[in-house]
Amino acid sequence: MDKNMHTHHDPIDTAKLEALVARAVGDLSAGYGGVMVSLGNRLGLYKAMAGAGPLSAGELAARADCAERYVREWLNSQVAGDYIAYHANSDTYEMTPEQAMVLANEDSPVFLPTAWAVPASMWADEEKALEAFRTGNGIPWGDHDGRLACGVAAFYRNGYKASLVSEWLPAVEGVAEKLTAGGLVADIGCGHGHSTMLMAQAFPASRFHGFDSHQESLAEARKISADAGLSERATFAAARADDYPGTGYDLICFFDALHDMGDPVAVARHAAKALAPDGTVMLVEPFANDRVEDNISPVARMYYAASTTICCAHAISDGGHLVLGAQAGEARLADVFRKAGFTRFRRAFETPFNLVLEARL
Repeated sequence: MDKNMHTHHDPIDTAKLEALVARAVGDLSAGYGGVMVSLGNRLGLYKAMAGAGPLSAGELAARADCAERYVREWLNSQVAGDYIAYHANSDTYEMTPEQAMVLANEDSPVFLPTAWAVPASMWADEEKALEAFRTGNGIPWGDHDGRLACGVAAFYRNGYKASLVSEWLPAVEGVAEKLTAGGLVADIGCGHGHSTMLMAQAFPASRFHGFDSHQESLAEARKISADAGLSERATFAAARADDYPGTGYDLICFFDALHDMGDPVAVARHAAKALAPDGTVMLVEPFANDRVEDNISPVARMYYAASTTICCAHAISDGGHLVLGAQAGEARLADVFRKAGFTRFRRAFETPFNLVLEARL
């Protein structure tokens, strides 16, 4: 036996052990539950229940065109997780208005079922993650399971819809006024372009250019833009974040994208060159405090986990000069912009999920 190995064991604190096991089982239960949530969403079971009052398993099965025996078992999993109410006297199931906001209403800012596509993609890509850990190599965004892009877009879309135009842009000094009058905007790492479109709808006098390196996302963005009748004012092109065309931008936005980039300082330098003289960078990043010990929460855990297999992996594949990760925090982000020559940096707004930061030259 290795002499350095500890032969002495601290006594087990039974209460601590039981609390940890309970928490671990709760987490495992949530993982199983996520599969049920995804099924309920994709089969239209939640939608069929919303606003319908009490339903028997058979009635719900008929409404959703599913097999009753499966539906009953699924319903019981929802009752066990407190996602659906059960009336024992009548053997019926009912969705409360609050449950409908989280599970059935796709336009609600707290609609969450589609976000389960992200952990599904992480499981599907587990072999790639193992390989990346062992070699230190990166994994580009486009190499992940297809559910990742859809899950991320769905997770952020409604939050942006609820807050971007009404709260975030007005919090950034002078920007809403400029866009109302007619400005030029670049949305860097635009993905499916939900953020670009929200701004284009709100500010008809302004022009918007979305840039991304992921072709499939750009194709989806162009389709959404055309369907919304915004193709004239919201255009999408393939470009790197440190090399997109155009100058004189009144606003350059990074929506949950900067931390995925391999050289954020080079990206910030390019923004400095592309901005109009009194232009602004608006940086939206996952909420994080600056120190690990202050990031102990369910949201931080989610972000660190995604950061491990997705954000850091992409930044490493993109050159890996500075791998910020999804929990960079305000101080590290401010430092990136200082190095790029920006002189002013402040927190304009925050939510439990996001920091909204403003940088000026």
